[in-house]
Amino acid sequence: MNVLKGLTILSVLALLTACESDEKNARVEVWLTDAPGDYQEVNVEIEGVEIHASETDNGNGWKELDVDTRIVNLLDLTNGKDTLLGSIEIPAGKISQIRLKLGDNNTLKVNDQIHNLTIPSGSQSGLKLQVHETFVEGVTYKILLDFDVARSILLTGSNKYKLKPVIRTITEAQSGAIKGAVDPIASTPAIYAISGTDTVGTTYADSTGHFLLRGIPAGSYDVHFVPNSEYEFVEKTGVNVQVGVVTDLQTITIPEN
Repeated sequence: MNVLKGLTILSVLALLTACESDEKNARVEVWLTDAPGDYQEVNVEIEGVEIHASETDNGNGWKELDVDTRIVNLLDLTNGKDTLLGSIEIPAGKISQIRLKLGDNNTLKVNDQIHNLTIPSGSQSGLKLQVHETFVEGVTYKILLDFDVARSILLTGSNKYKLKPVIRTITEAQSGAIKGAVDPIASTPAIYAISGTDTVGTTYADSTGHFLLRGIPAGSYDVHFVPNSEYEFVEKTGVNVQVGVVTDLQTITIPEN
């Protein structure tokens, strides 16, 4: 119980916020990386990223990430380096596509000369990239956009450069989750995932008694159930979490005092 005493007021507020929505969401992060090319710089203007979640979102279609418009030198992102473009929470389920929107301020540096990179007509509306993955509620996913510079730049007969992006998508789960239910619902416990002395995740059971601890890194946890004063504290030890998996604790009985 000493761990719980260390919780700050902000932690308690986070608990309350977690209970405000019953949506079954997955968190998605979109990152950009690059395969090397024989150039000094390849600068592309990132204007936006969207994810198509219509299969799980009642046909509402594209969801826009909060992305700051910026110019990225793709050659800074080689040899395992990457950069976060944006993140979003979307309804769990099947995701079909990503759309990457590029601006017009794209340049190439080769032999110490700067050249404009033009994008073929139609690409300005967004480059549609296939994903076709199923995302599980409570899990955080990383979608890596692997930009192949060497195959993406074309030199025309008039010695002008065109950008025709060749991008591969790689999807990786970054976390797991813990779910279950409490009985009775009236015990209204606060629920904590604890590793050593650190509280990693917090939530409350919803109006049906179910709970979900989201975005939990792989590892072993003690799960504490701290109910109202009419019920007893309950602890589940050695709860194992795996990346991409939701660990189900089934129903936890909270005894009366």
